[in-house]
Amino acid sequence: MERSVFYISDGTAITAEVLGHAVLSQFPVKATIFSLPFVETEGRARGVCQQINDIYEKTGVRPLVFYSIIAADVRQIINSSEGFCQDIVQALVGPLQNELGVDPMPVANRTHGLTESNLGKYDARIAAIDYTLAHDDGISLRNLDQAQVILLGVSRCGKTPTSLYLAMQFGVRAANYPFTADDMDNIQLPAALKPFQHKLFGLTINPERLAAIREERRENSRYASLRQCRMEVAEVEALYRKNQIHYLNSTNYSVEEISTKILDSFGMSRRLF
Repeated sequence: MERSVFYISDGTAITAEVLGHAVLSQFPVKATIFSLPFVETEGRARGVCQQINDIYEKTGVRPLVFYSIIAADVRQIINSSEGFCQDIVQALVGPLQNELGVDPMPVANRTHGLTESNLGKYDARIAAIDYTLAHDDGISLRNLDQAQVILLGVSRCGKTPTSLYLAMQFGVRAANYPFTADDMDNIQLPAALKPFQHKLFGLTINPERLAAIREERRENSRYASLRQCRMEVAEVEALYRKNQIHYLNSTNYSVEEISTKILDSFGMSRRLF
């Protein structure tokens, strides 16, 4: 089953995308995605409405429309389209209003916009991203006392994307350290990391998957050979066990799942931004 799916917002459209994707993931639907942020004026809304109607006229199938828009006149134009329109926020606002006994006070861009109330959190997240970039792949082993998480693992097991996701999504200062082929003859925990063993978390990966990933980077190399990958993974996992470092096989997990498991392992609260 194929459907055109619109995520529309008067802000970034991130909320519409996340909630819409969460709902659609429950159905066997192949989606053609249209993400349309900053639909703030009637003129822009009419253009979006026409785009939805053109697809319906061409295919005979109603596009699915997930939207979050404050202005009533703009909402009305989107709702007048031939799409199957769902206001993802208002569906929850009504019941919550009844429960709280308080009228909502809608403000555009409140979720992902930069406001006075969330400026401190925003600055903390940018600081976390800066820290993570400066401590990626063992670039620097200074200021590790400021790290909240230090990821370990062989090359291409997911350390960098996980570190960046932790920083960008949750404001976590994450460093990461790679074990290379040169480390394998006498692999041990670097002296600079030992004082911070309580912050260490290991990633591992199935050798077959690792070889496939490395093959895309360095085709037909020793680095990408299955034999090399098996040896590196075995040595690193033995190091984790010897030093009682918690670790996770990342093969079948997304970066979102890996990050959540790491936070849960350390008992860290998730601070959304």
